[in-house]
Amino acid sequence: MGWSQALVRAVWRALSKEVKELVGTDQYGNKYYYIPAYKNWRGQIIREKRIVEAVNKSEVDYEVGNIPTEWEAWIRKTRKTPPTMEEILKNEKYREDIKIKSKEFYEKEKLLSKESNELLAPPVETQIKGHASAPYFGKDEPSEDPTSTGKTFQPGSWMPQDSKKKHNQ
Repeated sequence: MGWSQALVRAVWRALSKEVKELVGTDQYGNKYYYIPAYKNWRGQIIREKRIVEAVNKSEVDYEVGNIPTEWEAWIRKTRKTPPTMEEILKNEKYREDIKIKSKEFYEKEKLLSKESNELLAPPVETQIKGHASAPYFGKDEPSEDPTSTGKTFQPGSWMPQDSKKKHNQ
């Protein structure tokens, strides 16, 4: 941001009565601010804002994870109070423990699956005829006669006759 933009922004804040309160910083160096609701010079009520000043000013340098989830929840107003550094570090340790436990579980399951594959018999090969949605599933061939059982009706198979034979007869 150039010095001219900073000057314009400072003049704008002075005119609009916008006051930034530093709420906290995170382990990456990002600064979090709270701007309470206020009336601007035209009498409009401006809602409260929660903003972050990132260490990496350009958007290209931003990556997911640069802002801790606790601070992101505060910015999005899903939590009322800003997080403490102790809370953030405790949650990060918890996430790391979960990653280690899931990796151990995955390795244990991998070993168990190898052992169980040796103990199990190979699957039996079955021959499937047709498809379950086919009208003649389980039968050898479609019936030429229509069938009906109670509420269901199954039309018989139909083959068109050769048009040449019909005209010649």
